[in-house]
Amino acid sequence: MFNDLLRGLLAPQPARLPEPDARLALAALLVRVARSDGDYAETEIARIDRVLATRHGMTAFEAAALRRDAEEFEKQAPDTVRFTRALKDAVPYEHRVEVLEALWSVVLADGVRDEEEDSLLRLVANLLGVNDVDSNMARKRVEEGKA
Repeated sequence: MFNDLLRGLLAPQPARLPEPDARLALAALLVRVARSDGDYAETEIARIDRVLATRHGMTAFEAAALRRDAEEFEKQAPDTVRFTRALKDAVPYEHRVEVLEALWSVVLADGVRDEEEDSLLRLVANLLGVNDVDSNMARKRVEEGKA
């Protein structure tokens, strides 16, 4: 899949990136959030793998492979809208709140919460169509270990 993607990007007139499916979109969004503070920590990578394995019923190996694909896709994608649109179209509202919980779990995995991550999570919540109250409750559930 990524060989085709990279070939397209290296062509004289690069083709537009394909729209990701919901699984790749979630994985890429998790990676983007983890990278947003400039420190892509091992704890965040491990949390991404656990989220993907749990959410998609994958083995640890399959989750890590999806994350690696998402890391490459995330590097190439110019905006966050591409990921959130795929999720918003494929996932009902209550599950989008669960997506925010997963994102918050990655943000908080390294024990540090910074402005870049907060800002990105506010944007993502808005793009996913999740209201501020539900977004804040998702964060609180993660902080309290209830999600």
